[in-house]
Amino acid sequence: MRFVLQRPDITVLAAASALLACGMISPPLFGVTLTAAVLTGIAFLALRFPTWFCAAWLVVTGMSLEMTLHDLAGEETYQPAIAMIKGIEIGLGLVCVIRFGPKLDILCPAWAFPVMFGSGWVHGLYPGLTTADSLRSAVGSAAPFVFCFSRVPRSWADAMIRATKWCPVLAVTASIPLALTGLRPLFVESGGARLAGLGHPAFLAGVCLPAIYACLIQLYREGRRSDLWLLIVNSLILILTGARAPVAFAVAVTALTLLTLRSTVFAVRDRVMLVLAVLALLPLLALLAGDLEEVRLFKVVMHETGNLSGRNLLWPWFQDAASGSPWFGWGMGAGNAVIPANGPIAQILHTWAAHNEYLRIEVEGGVFGGTLLIGLFAAWVIVHTRALCPSDRRIMRLAFLALAGHAFTDNVLISTPACVMFAFATAVFARGRPPWHSE
Repeated sequence: MRFVLQRPDITVLAAASALLACGMISPPLFGVTLTAAVLTGIAFLALRFPTWFCAAWLVVTGMSLEMTLHDLAGEETYQPAIAMIKGIEIGLGLVCVIRFGPKLDILCPAWAFPVMFGSGWVHGLYPGLTTADSLRSAVGSAAPFVFCFSRVPRSWADAMIRATKWCPVLAVTASIPLALTGLRPLFVESGGARLAGLGHPAFLAGVCLPAIYACLIQLYREGRRSDLWLLIVNSLILILTGARAPVAFAVAVTALTLLTLRSTVFAVRDRVMLVLAVLALLPLLALLAGDLEEVRLFKVVMHETGNLSGRNLLWPWFQDAASGSPWFGWGMGAGNAVIPANGPIAQILHTWAAHNEYLRIEVEGGVFGGTLLIGLFAAWVIVHTRALCPSDRRIMRLAFLALAGHAFTDNVLISTPACVMFAFATAVFARGRPPWHSE
């Protein structure tokens, strides 16, 4: 790819040079102007190479570095880190709009969040929730869908899908040096040993799901052995996280895909052998279950199948809050105000999130907001998957059915893994139309 300066590039470089010159002329302003020049330079590079920047952002987001900062630098860094991740995504979305062109996606689920913000503000916000907090929550909830509003080219889509496939492996690999130096453990104790990588086991599991879907999509498109092995590795990482619901949904989507979906490049024999190999391992795992109880997933399956990990303490609070405003809810962000952050439940469970998106949306948007959001999701997925090839269409529809089920027990719309999931979905959907732009 040949690098040729265009008029916008010259303008940006001239602006950066002017900022540096101002800093040299006025030394007290040098720090400010240097920072502005560096940011201008980064913006220039992002405009020139948007696909590379977006793929790099996706990998970093999939690593859940906000958790690492939380453990190493203190709790006060957690929320700013999440805000930075989503803020960068919004910035990259704007870069893609400028570079590739805008697109009006009228079915995008992101439209539901400003509507819920407006209805909550008119109705009255939850006690203690400010307008600024509600607006910030609405922006943060819509951020994972920002790439939907750009006519991203096929090259961008392919790069984002490749990045999604490798996210869990890179997250675990990058965490090994920290574990070896004793700065942060690779496994954490949470009802048993759980693989955490650079983040939290639940977050790593949330990233494993789109990675597995991406591997399946590529397997059915290209039939490469590397994608098959990566599918196996990502599945193993998911099992080691000890996250029950993600494991169950990943198994369901993978099994239904392998057993019911035809492919001209992924032979039936290979698919059947893969399923049989997994089935053959089940008796062995049953025999070893007693010795593997230190692994959280086996411990829960053997002795604590009804354990809700404290969700039974969280959910009544949200049910009570929702009953106070059943039709229009209490506004975006109300889910963060239901349980006191310094209260006993938050101190015991180390969370005040609902761990049930249906309950959270019921609190924040009521029946109106919940119906709007679910309706947009259903229409968005159905319409955008119609133009996909049969294997992509089936896998993505299964993936979103799994997401709908997973939403009953986890925060699948507001956590950073949601940014990975919906950026990946946008990339797959972009394959359903002829590329009008190439880099």
